[in-house]
Amino acid sequence: MSVTYFISDLHLGEDFPAITRCFEVFMREKAPHAEALYVLGDLFEVWYGDDNNSPFNQHIAAVFKQVAEHTPVFFIHGNRDFMLGQRYANKAGFTILNEQTVIDLYGTPTLLLHGDELCTDDIAYMKFRRKSRSRWWQTMVKALPLSLRRYLATRGRKNSESNKMQLAADIMDVTPQAVIEALENHNVQQMIHGHTHRPDMHHLEANGKPATRIVLGDWYEQGSMLVATPEGLTLENIQFRQ
Repeated sequence: MSVTYFISDLHLGEDFPAITRCFEVFMREKAPHAEALYVLGDLFEVWYGDDNNSPFNQHIAAVFKQVAEHTPVFFIHGNRDFMLGQRYANKAGFTILNEQTVIDLYGTPTLLLHGDELCTDDIAYMKFRRKSRSRWWQTMVKALPLSLRRYLATRGRKNSESNKMQLAADIMDVTPQAVIEALENHNVQQMIHGHTHRPDMHHLEANGKPATRIVLGDWYEQGSMLVATPEGLTLENIQFRQ
């Protein structure tokens, strides 16, 4: 059967062994049988740089590489791993796509993205996002020692979690107008993204026609994936194993 998988927000890290085990099961039992695998950002909990050659990062690259020998694997940056570069992609065997990419999904043009750029009501984050995606900022950060980058990333993550507690839930969700604008900018009626950790299928209108927005879930308590076949789309979960 023709099938394509979409996953996001795994937040892999050495501190989350249950997620790693679930990811390994998925990559061993499901991914090799797919026509393609798309990872829509936040694969890692935090990414200090491609020069962080920890055993854990090397292991994840090897898992991807084995699948990529038979199944094309594609990656879009998230807000946690936007500095993941070509060096690591080569090790893992996956292709880095533009942050907004349109694919032909069994006859339906579909916009893929992580989704953080749709949260336009979070003014402070959008300001940081514009800065952190710039070449000058990334060049400056990459020039810092790995140990300092690790410290800054850890501190930034703690500040981010603190700020989330002070924000209203709707501010951290996507802005409806931003969704419509993205669909209309790419002239498509279907969108798949992650980031918000709120898996669902939303029906709306864009380009004067019915449209669909599919949101992927996170992997904190179980594995979440979108299963796409020529017959349709289904959000499914993979239970953690001991």
